[in-house]
Amino acid sequence: MLLRESARLLPSPWSRREWLQKTGRLLLLSPVFALMPGCGGGGGSSSSSSSGGSGTYTGTDDQLLDGLQSAAYDYFWNQANSATGFVKDRAHVGGNDTYTVSSIAATGFGLTALCIGASRGYGAMAAIQARVLLTLQSLLAIAPSEQGYFYHFIDWSTGARADTSEVSSIDTAILMCGVLTARQYFSSNASIVAAATQLYEQVNWPWMLNGGTTLSMGWTPESGFLSARWDHYCELMMLYLLGIGSPTYPLDAATWQAWARPTYTYQGTTYISAGDPLFTHQYSHAWFDFRNKQDAYANYFQNSVYATTAHRLFCISLNAEYSDYASNLWGITSSDSVNGYVAWGGPPALGAIDGSIVPCAAAGSLPFLPTDCLAVLRNLRGAYPSAWGIYGFADAFNPLKSWYDVDVLGIDLGIGMLMAENYRTGLVWQTFMANAEATAAMQRAGFSATT
Repeated sequence: MLLRESARLLPSPWSRREWLQKTGRLLLLSPVFALMPGCGGGGGSSSSSSSGGSGTYTGTDDQLLDGLQSAAYDYFWNQANSATGFVKDRAHVGGNDTYTVSSIAATGFGLTALCIGASRGYGAMAAIQARVLLTLQSLLAIAPSEQGYFYHFIDWSTGARADTSEVSSIDTAILMCGVLTARQYFSSNASIVAAATQLYEQVNWPWMLNGGTTLSMGWTPESGFLSARWDHYCELMMLYLLGIGSPTYPLDAATWQAWARPTYTYQGTTYISAGDPLFTHQYSHAWFDFRNKQDAYANYFQNSVYATTAHRLFCISLNAEYSDYASNLWGITSSDSVNGYVAWGGPPALGAIDGSIVPCAAAGSLPFLPTDCLAVLRNLRGAYPSAWGIYGFADAFNPLKSWYDVDVLGIDLGIGMLMAENYRTGLVWQTFMANAEATAAMQRAGFSATT
């Protein structure tokens, strides 16, 4: 499972899932990263003494979501380096920080955010196109890669590998989703199309198999391939589909059947899940349109509906222990916490749940449970003013402890922005799926239309 960008650079060549396993799936700040401002060191432990109020959001749902999206766009514009286009992993809620580490996943979300911004008029079209092209050219010119895969974390001004971060398969996939979205949205710009195509077609997807049937989570020059693999259902679908659809270095379609699909039942609902946090049911769906489609195993869009429903019921079931959880206040997924970065969620219970709320849990699930997710977002926007800043919702907060994160995270703002757009217009789905490689990949993986 993706150990989110803000979990800090790993101090050893562990994979993200290995890190979760070795620490009991609880991620706290490592002392080595508390000194690294570019990774948001200490951000998860700072707080505000403000608490929630009793305010009610009175705007329309469209106004609510437009505010969320325009604030996120400001993050992806202002917190990208103006000389490279690389997007910061995290930033202070007020924007006044000195962080310098970019994540390639945040940059991938950022490329897609620029397309949304162009569609909604959040910025000038010429300036947005110039930023997109700058980002693509910077990736080609200064960001080191291995067989087309990029390092998880890079310096936002030089592109250099940050600390000992790994060449990441899943983060490269998120980046490529953004690259292909931008290529299609700005298809009239020959320079953007050429740079985006070069980036995608240079990824040697089979290399990451390292002789196995499933993809490795990454590689480092010091230790080679990471031992952990993308071998069971999570956010991995986009990774395999991008590889299967490649016109230059394709994965065999059989790799789609190589990963396991365990099931879990909660309150009578059975769905595919390995017990990972909620974001694992969101990320691939931000770009690939799984609606009204199924393969030999499942309708994955409906599966995410079930997973989100189960998560909502799970949070509400904890009300006796955490009085803030309610039908209009729920949602926990990997995020900052009062104690640092935590991979948490459920069902089943994952991590040291403490009553925290993670806004992107609901925002990233808007297409799955729109009525319930909108109820949460309206409540957050109206009753918890301290959870809102210039870039939208803080990464997390805990009303029971009067703690409000002082940081926002690029990938968390990104999933909320993209899924809000998919709920409102389907723009990201329509744009990304217009890439011939995406539709070909789903066909090769055995998807067919449902009736």
